[in-house]
Amino acid sequence: MDDFLLFLLVGFLAQAVDGALGMAYGVISSTVLLSFGVPPAVASASVHTAEVFTTAASAGSHALNRNVNWRLFAPLALGGIVGGAAGAFVLTTIDGNLIKPWITAYLGVMGLVILWRAIRGVSARRFPMRWAPPLGLVGGFLDAVGGGGWGPTVTSTLVGSGDDPRRAIGTANTAEFFVTSAVSAAFLAAMLTGHWQLADTVADHAMAVGGLILGGLLAAPLAGFMVRIAPVRVLTFLVGLLVVAVAAYQTSKLMGWV
Repeated sequence: MDDFLLFLLVGFLAQAVDGALGMAYGVISSTVLLSFGVPPAVASASVHTAEVFTTAASAGSHALNRNVNWRLFAPLALGGIVGGAAGAFVLTTIDGNLIKPWITAYLGVMGLVILWRAIRGVSARRFPMRWAPPLGLVGGFLDAVGGGGWGPTVTSTLVGSGDDPRRAIGTANTAEFFVTSAVSAAFLAAMLTGHWQLADTVADHAMAVGGLILGGLLAAPLAGFMVRIAPVRVLTFLVGLLVVAVAAYQTSKLMGWV
């Protein structure tokens, strides 16, 4: 019961940040699971199972508050579904830590770009539609392999390119529901076809997953409202700070400082 309450709190706080700033649910939840000794592949599968429920609620909140760019949403989600499914199968056969240094470097650069835009007050511009499918593809793949790379990759790129942060966060969050559903389905397929030897371990962490789901569901309805009322410049600055913080934390892990 103590584990359930702990992960309920983790799920609530992680989803509150994720819904408001477009990232961090996967990163925070995966980090806590890994700190409890959960294998990386199992942590990723557990987080994505929880996100099927929390992203559905968050997507509904953003849609209700008109934070979604529907023209951008479709190609972004389709690319993410393909990349996420591929990444899930890759994670069952290789060590996802091999590509983490590259992800961390990219996040650091994008975080600084976003902060520069917030400080300079650069006017918003639309993200080029032709880049939406490849961005979704890369974001979905990294999300599956890293256990939570969709938001940091996709949201940071959209905001860093100059897109309206409110629409960027809402669109990325809404597309994430379909991506995380595809990743979860791919993990399930890997289990059923015998390609994943750690499948039995997932059941051992059912209480933690349940806490993540309930905590996330309690926080998700607030997402769209928080994004809708936040000033654009403040929202951009907060996204930049969060991306830099995530990159700094990942760097510390890679260097063995934490």
